[in-house]
Amino acid sequence: MQVITDKDKIDEILSRSIDSIYPSKDSLRELLFSGKRITIYVGIDPTADYVHLGHSTNYLILEKFHKLGHRITVLVGDFTAMIGDPSDKTAMRTQLTKEQVSENLHSFKEQIGKILDFSNKENPIEFKFNGEWLSKLDFEEIVKLGSNFTVQQMLERDMFEKRIIENKPLFVHEFFYPLMQGYDSVALDADLEIGGTDQTFNMLAGRTLVKRYLNKEKFVITTTLLTNPITGEKLMSKSLGTGVALNDSAENMFGKVMALADEGMLQMFTDCTRLSVAEIDKLKGRLGQGTNPRDIKLELASEIVSMYHGMEAGATAKANWEKTFTKKELPENIPDLIVDKSKPLTDQLIECNIISSKSDWRRLIKEGAIRDESDKKISDPDFVPDKTLVLKIGKRRFIRVVVS
Repeated sequence: MQVITDKDKIDEILSRSIDSIYPSKDSLRELLFSGKRITIYVGIDPTADYVHLGHSTNYLILEKFHKLGHRITVLVGDFTAMIGDPSDKTAMRTQLTKEQVSENLHSFKEQIGKILDFSNKENPIEFKFNGEWLSKLDFEEIVKLGSNFTVQQMLERDMFEKRIIENKPLFVHEFFYPLMQGYDSVALDADLEIGGTDQTFNMLAGRTLVKRYLNKEKFVITTTLLTNPITGEKLMSKSLGTGVALNDSAENMFGKVMALADEGMLQMFTDCTRLSVAEIDKLKGRLGQGTNPRDIKLELASEIVSMYHGMEAGATAKANWEKTFTKKELPENIPDLIVDKSKPLTDQLIECNIISSKSDWRRLIKEGAIRDESDKKISDPDFVPDKTLVLKIGKRRFIRVVVS
């Protein structure tokens, strides 16, 4: 397959949403200008059952490389998820069982397929699982892997250093994670790996192993993480249960974007949309001229919903949000929940995944976050409706409770 070497397209890929390039930006640019077709991959661990907008940055870059004609692989860490990635963790990450991993993987390809074209026949995108090779490594091979790194190198990892200083436990199996992720690059014969800055240590381990095992250069691109520029906190985190999932409904996706901090908007446009740099610069200019940040965020939410649900859904979600939160009206298409008044309402809300638990319900009641259609607070945790009514749960969720 012919590879496109358009200078402007390559330069945009190597500058937008990029934190660092190893060993250097110039050497990777030279490779891409050469016309050689290279193998590029992004890895993701199924530590939850959804892919969020923080991951979309890497897939949008993969999409651009795919359009240039390069060989693309999406790698799911079904094996490494059972080890637990220690990246950015001041305590050991919970290890997942095979059953938990299997459940989380249920719709991964479908979600990532909202960005990448897995149906492309001319330049097929591979979807692989690292359990295919990691589960087959014997102890001798693992010892050989480990011999490529010193304990001192492992302990240089910032989170490991912090744990030692804070006298927190550091488990031996956590050293295996960068070895395993690094070996993925060998198994894939990778020329380039893309991942967030929290994956730098792991991806550079792959550079070491590709040199040792395959005697060639492996490039690494680290992408910017979505963070609040004021607090430094991640906007999207699986382990913290935050973030905007690619499989969220249009209404939930729109509401979650609107709930994000204003100061993160421009980075969201850059890292999570297909808008051009020129279009984003215009939005930045409008903000500088005094445009209400809420209006710019409405455009952001509409753009993101349109990417994953279509233009019509984006327009509808925007209209519903404005009706509900600007004009203080109820949104259209409120889902119905038929309840049996002989059963506790909380149990039925939990069964339908409207709330997560009874403690979640009590917390919402205590915070005054449950209201009826007249905006009256529901203060009784044992509340039982005797007639059909609309409940507002938190800031964004509405449910019509139909009493049977």
